[in-house]
Amino acid sequence: MRPCTWAIVPVKSLARAKRRLSPHLSAPVRRRLVLTMLEDVLDVVAASAGVDHVLVVSADADVAALAVLRGAALLGEDRPAGLNAAVRRGLAHARARGAAQALVLPADVPLATAEEIAEVVAWATPPPTGRVRLVASADGEGTNALLLAPPGAIEPAYGRGSFARHLARAVARRCAAEVLQLPGLAGDIDRPRDLARLFARRDPANRYGFLGATAPAAQAVPERGSNR
Repeated sequence: MRPCTWAIVPVKSLARAKRRLSPHLSAPVRRRLVLTMLEDVLDVVAASAGVDHVLVVSADADVAALAVLRGAALLGEDRPAGLNAAVRRGLAHARARGAAQALVLPADVPLATAEEIAEVVAWATPPPTGRVRLVASADGEGTNALLLAPPGAIEPAYGRGSFARHLARAVARRCAAEVLQLPGLAGDIDRPRDLARLFARRDPANRYGFLGATAPAAQAVPERGSNR
């Protein structure tokens, strides 16, 4: 039998999400954007070969309702405690339920494909020191996918420059470290110019049509590094 794999999706409170987009999107539109992207991510993960359970970690009631609606398990928080704390709780939850490996995935990678997720979670028996697979954000700074086998292989280290820290921790622990180049997973929607890419890749009359003229206008905004 194939070992059990969990996908963990931590989601900030919607009131705090995507503040870097506030010059271009109102608070209600940012909330809708996050929920729409989360719905896409949960659907893609559910369709991916190799993922047995999906867990959303959040203190937000609307996020929790969507997670349950899409068939994901929910790990609620009394109050937001930060991304790394949420990831640690999710990993501990998965480990306690027999996970052999866990994939940490942000809620803002709606361009990811089921095939990409399947490639990240493809099972290979880890060495005694563990296996870590990483997908960086498009700017090379953030971590857009982090597979840990077992779930406690390394401690999460999210925040600006997290990709380098995660890779360094894997090397320091002598884990088998693998970096994958997957363009859909790398395309997080975190900066104003990302909106244009999302708008261009989706049918404007469909799920992201509410972005209107905002996405094309954002193309002129300078890029900044990822804070994930």
